Amino acid sequence: MASLNPWGKLDEIQHDRLMARRKTMKRIAIIAISSIVLVSIIIGAVVGGASHNKNKASRDDNGSSIASSIKAVCSLTLYPDSCISSLSPYAAKGNNLKPQDIYKMSVLVALNELSGASDKFFQSEAFKNINDPAAAKALESCHELLSLALDHLNDTLSVAENSLFDGFDDIRTWLSSAGTYQQTCIDSFKNVTSIALSKAAGQNLKNSTEYTSNSLALVTSLEQSVSSLGAIGRRRLMEFSGGDEYPSWLSSNDRKLLQKSAPKIKVNAVVAKDGSGKYKSIKAALKAAPEKSKKRYVIYVKQGIYKENVRIEKTKWNIMIIGDGKDATIVSGNRNFIDGTPTFKSATFAVFGKGFMARDMGFVNTAGAAKHQAVALMSTADESVFYRCKMDAFQDTLYSHSNRQFYRDCDVYGTVDFIFGNSAVVLQNCNIFPRKPMTGQQNTITAQGKVDPNQNTGISIQNCTVKPWGNLTGINTFLGRPWKNYSTTVFMQSNLGAFIHPTGWMPWVGTTAPNTIFYAEYKNVGPGANTNNRVNWRGLKLRLTSKIVSKFTVKPFIQGDKWLPAAAVPFKAGL
Repeated sequence: MASLNPWGKLDEIQHDRLMARRKTMKRIAIIAISSIVLVSIIIGAVVGGASHNKNKASRDDNGSSIASSIKAVCSLTLYPDSCISSLSPYAAKGNNLKPQDIYKMSVLVALNELSGASDKFFQSEAFKNINDPAAAKALESCHELLSLALDHLNDTLSVAENSLFDGFDDIRTWLSSAGTYQQTCIDSFKNVTSIALSKAAGQNLKNSTEYTSNSLALVTSLEQSVSSLGAIGRRRLMEFSGGDEYPSWLSSNDRKLLQKSAPKIKVNAVVAKDGSGKYKSIKAALKAAPEKSKKRYVIYVKQGIYKENVRIEKTKWNIMIIGDGKDATIVSGNRNFIDGTPTFKSATFAVFGKGFMARDMGFVNTAGAAKHQAVALMSTADESVFYRCKMDAFQDTLYSHSNRQFYRDCDVYGTVDFIFGNSAVVLQNCNIFPRKPMTGQQNTITAQGKVDPNQNTGISIQNCTVKPWGNLTGINTFLGRPWKNYSTTVFMQSNLGAFIHPTGWMPWVGTTAPNTIFYAEYKNVGPGANTNNRVNWRGLKLRLTSKIVSKFTVKPFIQGDKWLPAAAVPFKAGL
């Protein structure tokens, strides 16, 4: 690590660059005008198809019109120049381009650029013959992260080809994740000794991150414009793309899996340390699991402490792990940053395969506070569920990295930033236990990492109990701090203990936070919920309406109404 502060993380070096790009006030008018233009384009796609053929303009006029449309749409992005330059070559190739066509072009551009950037990491001179162990491990992480980003871009393109106007939630989630994977790759090089190598990594992904952001901005604006047309306009627009219904995250059979006790469930594999199952390790059972299964594959892990680092690979779909209880079936590891493992690779239990479910399991990282970043559970799996589980560590305990996640009736223990990441995640009816940190450290419960205002990500903590684990007298404990410039965190309807610092929130650097963050507290109870002395940040909202806060509940935030009813996980859809 280049410079280790008392909390074991680096300062946000991109802060000034990102803030300089914004030019917020100037662009408000541009966005407003361009939104009107985009709506006009969409309306034209709905009602203008027949009349267009009667009044064809010349080819030059048509090309000019398409170029104007691209410029208008690109003005909605954070990087309009790169948007225009990357999409303009397509203006001369298409006739009567619809908004969804422009969007698909933008994803193809991002895909091509990211593919090339990924190759450069392994072919360019800057990344050859690396002697720094930290840089070598960062490169290894990037290989995996960029592969995941490419997968997600391909997934968004696939949905856009079939049902763009009926798949906005999926598309925005996967584009948000694609951006997060690239940012995590960049961040991993901040810990290397070579400044030149760190800069090279950021420069290598500059275009691909901008193009991904552009695609996200376009689909976000398109969704907003379609919504402004109302239900009729939406249905008409769907005719252009043949929209299918959303797939459910979980089948109705998952209701039975979550309701039954483990011994009564028909399982596919049994893991037991005493040899009473087919497998003695979770790794062995996972290796035997089918690839990309559309059916639920259930692994029952009998009580015991399993000292192994477990990965649910990205090709292992719909895996369910069931234990005998969060304090009975425990997966234990001790990988950590100080001993040379990057944060992204340090998790005792790491989940990549979509549709993952865990019930009655404990995930522990025993490295201790002195080892700084040491993750107990990391999930980057879309549509993942954790029910009645325990995540136990110190710094960076629960890494909800990306995509959509739901935690119910779980216990989370930690010290610094111990619920962090850039997923769209709801923790509901959970117990959150700040514990004693290292000398000189202060506790921060959350560190949300949103890097783009169009990402549909954030940490939502609802109806949870926040109380100390042990004696925290003399130790400051904060609800969170802004890891990235658009950090988004909401505490709602939760019970906050008296040990919460009166100011509530802690800056990442300096004495304040970027104005672009979104932090909110809503109808919390307990002595720690008193907001009279909270920090005076523009991004901290203490008097929001229920309409705004409800956007961070299960139904709208992670689309839980489409899968949780079938899953039978206890949940509250709204406020």
